[in-house]
Amino acid sequence: MIPAKRVVVVGGVRTPFVKAWNVFQEVGAVELGRIAIVEALARSELEADQVDEVIFGNIAQPPGAPNVTRVIALAAGIPRSVPAFTVNQNCASSLQAIATAAQRIEAGLAGTIVVGGTESMSSIPLLWSEEVQKILLELRRARSVLARIRILSGLRPRHLKPVVALEKGLTDPVCGLNMGQTAEVLARRFSISREEQDRFALRSHQRAVRAREQGLLSEEIAPVFLPPGYAPVADDIGPRHQQTMEALARLRPVFERKHGTVTAGNSCQLTDGAVALILCSEEKARRLRLPSLGAIRSYAFAGLAPEVMGLGPAFSTPSALDRAGLPLSRIGLIEINEAFAAQVLANQIAFSSRKFAREELDRSEPIGEIDPSILNVNGGAIALGHPVGASGARIVLTLLKEMRRRNTELGLATLCAGGGQGGAFVMEL
Repeated sequence: MIPAKRVVVVGGVRTPFVKAWNVFQEVGAVELGRIAIVEALARSELEADQVDEVIFGNIAQPPGAPNVTRVIALAAGIPRSVPAFTVNQNCASSLQAIATAAQRIEAGLAGTIVVGGTESMSSIPLLWSEEVQKILLELRRARSVLARIRILSGLRPRHLKPVVALEKGLTDPVCGLNMGQTAEVLARRFSISREEQDRFALRSHQRAVRAREQGLLSEEIAPVFLPPGYAPVADDIGPRHQQTMEALARLRPVFERKHGTVTAGNSCQLTDGAVALILCSEEKARRLRLPSLGAIRSYAFAGLAPEVMGLGPAFSTPSALDRAGLPLSRIGLIEINEAFAAQVLANQIAFSSRKFAREELDRSEPIGEIDPSILNVNGGAIALGHPVGASGARIVLTLLKEMRRRNTELGLATLCAGGGQGGAFVMEL
């Protein structure tokens, strides 16, 4: 189904994507989001009081800002009368933010909405175990020095080992597998070799480096100025200029030591970053004379088994194409978020598989063949990084910028999400 009221993207920007625990370690999700919104509005020549709503994706909700989008909006100068809320759909969070905003605009409930995502993976905390929490709670309730000493005497060296919240968050509570293990499941199921994964990872770095050198990525990046000297960070910190197959081959498997093929080199990087897009109804954009980057043709989300969550694009894309009234062969550019090389390669196989279409999608024909030359042409998350709540908006922004450069009419942005979900957007000029 093609929406009756056309929703267009009139502006967008992102911060540099920086490997976690690097130069953005002290910046935080609020400040990253604020920078993205302020710059997106400035480049679009929109005033903050022209915004009707703000919707951001975020998964690692900062303890001091549970509804982080509201805090970001106010910090960015959005009037306090403008509502703001946060979406959490794991890796699909900012895609869902875009979809929710599109629905509101289509329904006539808003004319201009700032959407996007922010993530400071550096800020994901270390936690105490439940046993230690109980001890600390008892300590807080103790009314005498002797009682406190007795409670403290129960502490043991094992209690000093914190629980890594990031590890818990990247482990699916239903199937019990962490995200890397789900990539190993796909590598085995589709017979994807270690060499194929490493070659895909190398290509991601090579394309990202080339795009950076040609100034393509700088078109979508707003510099971040770091105190005390306010030196600018203007480029992604992740793409490796000197990456080689030999270096990738030396890395040991991370998730299955003996027979695994998924390594740190052919997986996405843990990253800090934020993205902001400005969505308008086409009528309002025309009235305000705002140039359009592109329009939303259709979108869809799908659920699947958590242990094969990486196949989210293969499940969500057919519905998005159906709603757009298009075959895959009409799509001129494709962005698939690179959670893992094995995951993207598995989707390439699944897209073209008649067996997969029949058994998994209840379709007689496969989705179609993905041409590698139009897939992630400026690199992907293996090189650029994956700030989880922001990545969906990033692939939409990157796709639209490249569609404009190439004058490509139609593009697809799709990703998988932890928990067994997928999201897909068909965009058009």
